[in-house]
Amino acid sequence: MNKILIVDDEPNILLSLEFLFKKEGYQVLIARDGEEAMQLIENQVPELIILDIMMPKVDGYEVCAYVKKNYPKTQVIFLSAKSKEKDLQKGLALGADRYLTKPFSTKEIVAEVKNLLN
Repeated sequence: MNKILIVDDEPNILLSLEFLFKKEGYQVLIARDGEEAMQLIENQVPELIILDIMMPKVDGYEVCAYVKKNYPKTQVIFLSAKSKEKDLQKGLALGADRYLTKPFSTKEIVAEVKNLLN
């Protein structure tokens, strides 16, 4: 069973994505900020991370750089309200595998996850 980590400081997004991916058969971990995410990653390396950018303590860019340096096989999908071209380019330059913007389609995010993990 593939393990997914969802990192977002918005409780509604965390809960809805957790429910969605558990229903799809994935093992789901959640973190409310980048610092919590990095601690979780060290203990339970996920196959894929869905990652917000603007979070307290440690932002998503820093988490992505950390993951790609230490766990290069872990896939990263940015899911962010930051929709400018420069934000997308920065995310992809740090090694993100996909960059989706909020608001998002649940069908699209499920399809992207399945595509990256299969």
